[in-house]
Amino acid sequence: MDFNSCFKRRALTLLTKEGQQLEIRRLSHLDLQEIQALMLDVISRLPFQDLFAMDDEDYFLEIINGKGEVYGAFNKGELVAYSVLAFPGVSESNLGTEFGVPEKELPYVAVLDSTIVQESVRGLGLQRFFHELREKRAKEKGYLYLYSTVHPENRASINNLEAAGFTLQFTRPMYGGKNRHCYSKRLIWQHQTF
Repeated sequence: MDFNSCFKRRALTLLTKEGQQLEIRRLSHLDLQEIQALMLDVISRLPFQDLFAMDDEDYFLEIINGKGEVYGAFNKGELVAYSVLAFPGVSESNLGTEFGVPEKELPYVAVLDSTIVQESVRGLGLQRFFHELREKRAKEKGYLYLYSTVHPENRASINNLEAAGFTLQFTRPMYGGKNRHCYSKRLIWQHQTF
């Protein structure tokens, strides 16, 4: 799949192995209400609330306005999944220091942040697709490191991260005391001067 076409044509069509056609595109502030509605809808049916750390409108606006990118999957015009790629910069939210990233490389850390997938399209490989898309975008933008967090009991997300080459670094309480595994991946191995 040519991920670049997602940004040249503003959208691409993903044909799943099950034969479903999903429109994938980068989301904007115009999609904010749909993003939040989908997040609240999916979270309301989780077996326990610690599985997901909910984001607020300010967070999404910050991401959309330059601190990252949000991608959505639409089924017949309805947002059914979204995924966030965050660029924490040199800030307290950058876990790069805990992963041993040298201080001069902290601006080159990106985060595979939240992914929400509606039950109607689970099992179609969307989370893995979003992992590939976000990693490709991070590489294109010059990032060297990716990290991600996941609840220790979220086996599907753990499997997807490990299949994408992420390595478990540590486990600790985050997001107001919610236990999380913290994963990382080095993107570019050749020497670079900063």
